[in-house]
Amino acid sequence: MNIDLTNKNALVCGSSQGIGKACAIELASLGANVTLFSRNQVALAEVLTALDTSKGQQHQLLVADFSQPEQVKQVINNAVSETSGYEILINNTGGPAPGPANQADSQSFIDAFNLHLVSNHHLVQALLPYMKSQGYGRIINVISTSVKQPLPNLGVSNTIRGAVASWAKTLANELGEFGITVNNVLPGATATARLDAIIAGKAKKQNISIEQATENEKNTIPMRRFAQPEEFAAAAAFLASPAAGYITGINLPVDGGRTSSL
Repeated sequence: MNIDLTNKNALVCGSSQGIGKACAIELASLGANVTLFSRNQVALAEVLTALDTSKGQQHQLLVADFSQPEQVKQVINNAVSETSGYEILINNTGGPAPGPANQADSQSFIDAFNLHLVSNHHLVQALLPYMKSQGYGRIINVISTSVKQPLPNLGVSNTIRGAVASWAKTLANELGEFGITVNNVLPGATATARLDAIIAGKAKKQNISIEQATENEKNTIPMRRFAQPEEFAAAAAFLASPAAGYITGINLPVDGGRTSSL
């Protein structure tokens, strides 16, 4: 099975921590030249030192605030004009604040739409010409299992994640003829700072300890544990590889079996 990414260029968003960081490390280990991208330059610089260079890989970082889509557009357009381009794009951004949909103000939806879909779209449009020229492209969106089964108390997130999933499926239909695949990978409960915040919120709302809230969350998962970011990264890296060239337009849960829909 060919999962070699030597000489492939990968842009990994939200790569200063958590799932994005794990994806960057995994892609580099398979030989890719990785460009880290987030708003936290200090954290990105630290991640940069952890990336494999044993195959001569060359890594770099870009900095922009994904809540400002025009800033993202400017940064990526400048980067593409200075490099050959990217065959692999990992779209990944921190989720909106929790809370019921009926209590969210309209600006929360607009902000989340810009943060996720609009910024993602700017990146895809900037990277498409090079992907087409290479006859090879992998667009991988880190979304949520909520696109299959809406999650309680994540009203804005459920709404926007669904929009991104529909956008991605549309792109998959449009870009397949160019050798470009578009897939969504759906993390379940993964051991990251985001999960810590969600559990803390549940503990407060239910007036229970964080330990009890953690145990309750694990009990909703058939495997009775949280995923490690590296386990998620392995799935994303496979979809980025040549071996996954005929897989496109899918939503792949990496959730330990928690999602109850097929």
